Amino acid sequence: MSQNSADEYTYDVMEQSAQYLLERTRHRPRIGIICGSGLGGLADLLKDRDVFPYEEIPNFPTSTVPGHAGRMVIGLLEGVPVICMQGRFHCYEGYPLWKCAMPVRVMKLVGVTHLVVTNAAGGLNPAYNVGDIMLLKDHINMQGFAGDSPLKGRNDERFGPRFPAMNNSYDLGLRQLAKDVAKEIGISDYIREGVYVMLGGPAYETVAELRLLRMLGVDAVGMSTVPEVIVARHCGMTVFAFSLITNECITEYDCDREANHEEVIETANKRQNDLKLLVTRMVATMSVDTVKPVKNGH
Repeated sequence: MSQNSADEYTYDVMEQSAQYLLERTRHRPRIGIICGSGLGGLADLLKDRDVFPYEEIPNFPTSTVPGHAGRMVIGLLEGVPVICMQGRFHCYEGYPLWKCAMPVRVMKLVGVTHLVVTNAAGGLNPAYNVGDIMLLKDHINMQGFAGDSPLKGRNDERFGPRFPAMNNSYDLGLRQLAKDVAKEIGISDYIREGVYVMLGGPAYETVAELRLLRMLGVDAVGMSTVPEVIVARHCGMTVFAFSLITNECITEYDCDREANHEEVIETANKRQNDLKLLVTRMVATMSVDTVKPVKNGH
């Protein structure tokens, strides 16, 4: 198939990918999780799991980024069936935005109604510290400003409407649930709530670019998430997303430090136990509204 033609990735093609997964697992997940850089350890918590490398799933792209395992994992998280993307796709890998977000549509056809999206991001808000967890309350779709969108091209009403609304993209109830869970597990001091922006990457931002973004009200900067959220909302999914602040954005010219991917992975590894506990507790609570937990693997 052509890499650049969204029209070739029709509803029927997406259904082939979904059926491939459904025929090879007994689980029927209603909750999907997308793991960002260094956060793939979430998928390792799943019990009774079925693992599908991306290259084996029909019509799937493959992940090329360090810290992304590149596989779909379906299993039980605290007895709740979930489907977990252990590694995602980015436009800087050469993929168009619609292809970066295509797995979300596959999740929809698998039966997912609630999507948890995680990412590693640079902290632009001066009040943020490395290791903080920012709950997304909104985003700025910078690539959308330039006329690019994962929804660009012919619209299929079976996925969603031609002109989907993007206000309230990040569910208020799930953000409150995250705050409650954070309090229960003792990490409230690290919880923030803010606005995320996706830039194309893979180069990190200049000082001037970061200063401009701060003027626009951006709190954290990354290279993912927004296309996936747009497609999820187009599909009618309920979305919760958070950024792990893995590095401090450099907004001064006389600074010798440089942003680097190794720092991102290192911070994610230090925080991974807290993040695993946060997501696990949230999924257990979300399941009350989405799917009945499975006990003892049956």
